Amino acid sequence: MAQEGDAAPMRLPPGQRLVDSPPVIHVGEVPTFDPATWNLRVEGAVEHTLRLAWRDVLALPQVELVADMHGGTGWSCRGLRWDGVPLRALVAACDPHPAVRFLLARDAELYSACVPLEADVVNEALLALRLGGEPLASERGGPLRLVVPSRYAWKSVKWVRTLVFAEHDEPGFWESRGAHPSGDPWRAQRLA
Repeated sequence: MAQEGDAAPMRLPPGQRLVDSPPVIHVGEVPTFDPATWNLRVEGAVEHTLRLAWRDVLALPQVELVADMHGGTGWSCRGLRWDGVPLRALVAACDPHPAVRFLLARDAELYSACVPLEADVVNEALLALRLGGEPLASERGGPLRLVVPSRYAWKSVKWVRTLVFAEHDEPGFWESRGAHPSGDPWRAQRLA
């Protein structure tokens, strides 16, 4: 029985179990990173299409985000410390059209995820450069990973190379295989 002053146990989303570290799970091979040739494209229904070299990404404003991550396979990891570029900085730079409702994130090969651009996503999402104060390891999505804490981890696309602001949903890798388009762990939205 909890005593007065004891911290209440932190809840987990339905069907999740706590792990010490997020497992390394990805689709395809871990890509190599060459800062001299790497770039990020930001496009779609925007006023200003962006093509950012690695040095341009590093020059953008950066913030720290401490957040939990929840995997669609049932794991949850608490209090991960990410550092990187807030999505809202790119939103300000590219100026999406008013009808934009989705963000499609893609790696350079075959993986993508479409995220509904609700207010919480725009305000919390981060293009992570570091995890735990260290440069983001390649197997964890480095050099740049989209992190969307309010959605299952499959929405946090590793090795991001393209962001597309869109008016309509475009199913990504897992969504086209039956995953729920929203992917909210608190609503257990694993399958469509």
